[in-house]
Amino acid sequence: MKQIDAALLKKMFIGGAKRLEAQKEHINELNVFPVPDGDTGTNMTMTIMSAAKEVGAIEDPTIEELAKAISGGSLRGARGNSGVILSQLFRGFTKQIKYLDRLTTRDVAAGFKKAVETAYKAVMKPKEGTILTVAKAAADSALRSAKKTDDFEEFARNIMQEANTALQMTPEMLPVLKEAGVVDSGGQGLLEVLQGAYDVLLGKEVDLKVEAVSKPVQKPMGAVSGETADITFGYCTEFIVMLEREFGSAQEQEFKDYLTGMGDSIVVVADEDIVKVHVHTNHPGKAIEKGLSYGALTSMKIDNMREEHEERLNLTRQAEEKKTAPRKDMGFVAVSIGRGLNDIFRELGADYLIEGGQTMNPSTEDMLNAIGQVNADHVFILPNNKNIILAAQQAKALVEDKEIIIIPTKTVPQGISALIAFEAESSVEENEAAMTEMMNGVKTGEVTYAVRDTTIDGKTIKVDDIMGIDDNGIQEVGNDVEVVTLGLLRSMVDKESELICIYYGNETPEEKAVQLSKKAEELYPDCEVQMEYGGQPIYYFLLSVE
Repeated sequence: MKQIDAALLKKMFIGGAKRLEAQKEHINELNVFPVPDGDTGTNMTMTIMSAAKEVGAIEDPTIEELAKAISGGSLRGARGNSGVILSQLFRGFTKQIKYLDRLTTRDVAAGFKKAVETAYKAVMKPKEGTILTVAKAAADSALRSAKKTDDFEEFARNIMQEANTALQMTPEMLPVLKEAGVVDSGGQGLLEVLQGAYDVLLGKEVDLKVEAVSKPVQKPMGAVSGETADITFGYCTEFIVMLEREFGSAQEQEFKDYLTGMGDSIVVVADEDIVKVHVHTNHPGKAIEKGLSYGALTSMKIDNMREEHEERLNLTRQAEEKKTAPRKDMGFVAVSIGRGLNDIFRELGADYLIEGGQTMNPSTEDMLNAIGQVNADHVFILPNNKNIILAAQQAKALVEDKEIIIIPTKTVPQGISALIAFEAESSVEENEAAMTEMMNGVKTGEVTYAVRDTTIDGKTIKVDDIMGIDDNGIQEVGNDVEVVTLGLLRSMVDKESELICIYYGNETPEEKAVQLSKKAEELYPDCEVQMEYGGQPIYYFLLSVE
């Protein structure tokens, strides 16, 4: 085979997506840390399936149409570091090949090269021994092979061999992988995508039907509760416009102004030849008619929020408040999970909470929706998880009508401390500096259980062991939650420490938390000890030391 046309490219992409989906649990198991939130496979799958759904909906596609669907779909669906990097690989590849009618080996090689360049640029501090290493090996192989052969089977076979070799070498590049006896999970995910595409190239039949990826409901969390009657705009309306005429900044503003006159919770995101639209309104038909004036519609969804008020009410009330309140100078989006932690963030002034974090990383689109809900000129984002920072950065790049400031908080306690440092009277720049400084002064600890046997940081860990983890890795392993927690505190507290905060989870009885708090007070009489209900899943305790 000398060329790949659009029909085959479509099958190969869907084949890669379905192969990844089938292997996602195996990829999750490759996460080095044996905590119950291993999610690389889940994040990558949800990212690629977001694109695959759009690709599968295109009949008789052109390569340009496929490129837009792959790039736009993966961009909006990107979750976690691995998902964002995967979306950037797709973005670079499709940018290179989108105007071609057919692909030769040299075209694909150029696409691989562009993919790697784009992904490396998206990561502030690229680390070898990861998905990036596997991607680079695949691209290098493609460039060499394209000079020697125009036969795609030989070309692809060479790529698979070198990509797999690079994957097997990742433990030699990252000692933590070698100690745990695993390869990089993100790299394995990318290899599964390539393998799925390769299988199709060799003649494997693929079911082109793509179902939406099921995921936990990402509940919007406003600040209040109420009755169904309080819902002003009853229909949550979403659709994508496949543009057929010019849609610049003027048209985008015109569309937003029109929607503002008939509803709220408005998000209009343009990406080349498509526009993603979200609005709460009592007249979804009018919103759809307006969308039709710009082009054909796809991915239409209308939900009756009065029937779903238990899940939708907080967002609606927040939108109603936004409608009447004057626009603020500065506002906040925070990622949180757990009723107690949510309450703490709200009390500290968070305008909008995204449910997520360890067990479910919000997507780029979730971030965009959240930003759209905050009625402020400058919006601070607190990711509160290192795996969410890239998605936040990707969302920032897509927002034009507000300044987005990302405070790179990696834990919930860091996010809480950062919000405490905010001063309404100070400038955006002053607050960014103060919040970042405060964040950097926080030590964080987490107490949870192991979901698999492994060896890491010189410690042998068995399934169901209790682990105490701080910013430097796993510090304590044992069978008793309190013993492990106190041991973890011992590694975190030093002579300079003044404040210990203990947030207990939804599976931890209050009396156990009180008992732990009293022991901490006895052990560290020079520190103030505060105990709060966090309500977080998975983690018995979250600790912070300042």
